[in-house]
Amino acid sequence: MSTVSRCGGEVDSRREVLDAPGRILRQWASISNRTHARYSFGGSAVTSARLAPDAAAFYVAQSAFSDPGALAPRCAGLPDDPARLARVARDLMVHRLEGELLGYTIPRDRLHNDAETRYLDDILRIVVERKDAPLTRRREAGERFVGVCRDFALLHCSFLRHVGVPARLRSGFADYFGSDGFHVDHVVTEYWDDERGWLLADPELADPVVTAAYPVDFDPMDVPRDRFLVAGAAWRAIRAGEADPATFGIRLPEESMTGEWFVAGNVRLDLAALNKVETLLWDVWGAGAGSDEEMTDAVRELYDGVALVTGGGDVPFDVARKLFTEHEGLRTPKRVLSLAPFNGPSDVDLR
Repeated sequence: MSTVSRCGGEVDSRREVLDAPGRILRQWASISNRTHARYSFGGSAVTSARLAPDAAAFYVAQSAFSDPGALAPRCAGLPDDPARLARVARDLMVHRLEGELLGYTIPRDRLHNDAETRYLDDILRIVVERKDAPLTRRREAGERFVGVCRDFALLHCSFLRHVGVPARLRSGFADYFGSDGFHVDHVVTEYWDDERGWLLADPELADPVVTAAYPVDFDPMDVPRDRFLVAGAAWRAIRAGEADPATFGIRLPEESMTGEWFVAGNVRLDLAALNKVETLLWDVWGAGAGSDEEMTDAVRELYDGVALVTGGGDVPFDVARKLFTEHEGLRTPKRVLSLAPFNGPSDVDLR
């Protein structure tokens, strides 16, 4: 049998392939009580005493997506405080849904094309072309890159890595952009604090003007894990009957995208981000479905296993790496299908 991928093709789902995560999880379970601390699936984080050297080295190094490349000299003079870096990133970007909030009419070409920029060096190139000034200098709205949540998080993550702070993107769902219990598809930064472990940060909220527009009653540099659910935590809550899948996703005027299928795709994106493959949110590949009607028990079981590993802050590093690299339905191929919101679908070859 085969499962339908969101790319429109098929992914081999023979029993021996689908059981690959199961084998990895069984190996992990046999030693986890001795080598891994507990981790949470919402609420307060429960962290390990320290970050293992291999994980620290991995998350402090730039990825192909976060590397400033030839623009690295522009990062000279950045502060080394995570909160100040979040504000620097915030002041270089405007979310493409924030035009009205900031009193700025976003030009059509920027609205459609800026957020199609996958790589940080290209994002910085656009930033300095619009205002040739130090990155620490606040831009006016018309001088900023027009992005989405992933772009704010990627820029913040790149800055953190540049100053030596282990950091990664987390894909999941936020409940703080409204007050009706809906969980919006969202991406934040997760960074390592030597005293408290992995903390979630939302650089979009680093500007008080933006924060004041939403029901935010927490420090944006320490987002509670019950206000932003990483994708694996959302999946587990849905599968346990504790959450309604219809309350997770994206609300659109014409047709909303919500449900198990959407959350499963987000689990895959989060696993990729944990492996420093920080694609666009509409880049799709691998095992999944295009609707809840297309979901199968095999796909659900696959993501049950992934969510067990990725559903908290203290993700077992070696297990997450093995899941991603050894399962063809989870790892990101060199070519993905981009379902660009404004520009339509296209095949894209990644760097």
